[in-house]
Amino acid sequence: MVTYLPKNQTLTGMAAYGKMKLSSSQQQGLVFVCVFLAVGIVLSTMVFPFWHLIRDNVFEDVVILNNDNGTCYVETIDDIPKIIKNCELNTGDEVTIKFGKDLAWADVATP
Repeated sequence: MVTYLPKNQTLTGMAAYGKMKLSSSQQQGLVFVCVFLAVGIVLSTMVFPFWHLIRDNVFEDVVILNNDNGTCYVETIDDIPKIIKNCELNTGDEVTIKFGKDLAWADVATP
């Protein structure tokens, strides 16, 4: 069974040759959205550049200060104590660690 719906006169009046026409308020809204997006992209790259998300890796030779059930603690040059998870080293062992600049966790660097 086929059901025919009545034609919507307002939609057919706005369409010309298969193209939709925008009213002036719709055009202004579209321009506003485009300008807003462009300004957002420019400001986001100038104020907070993408490369700030990528931290520099720092390698440092340190001494294990404490091993607390598999979590080791070390002191580094930047005065931020580092935590090493799944650590099997003993207190007093010397090791090279790798950590991100200004972060509080580290990994044991393997040669």
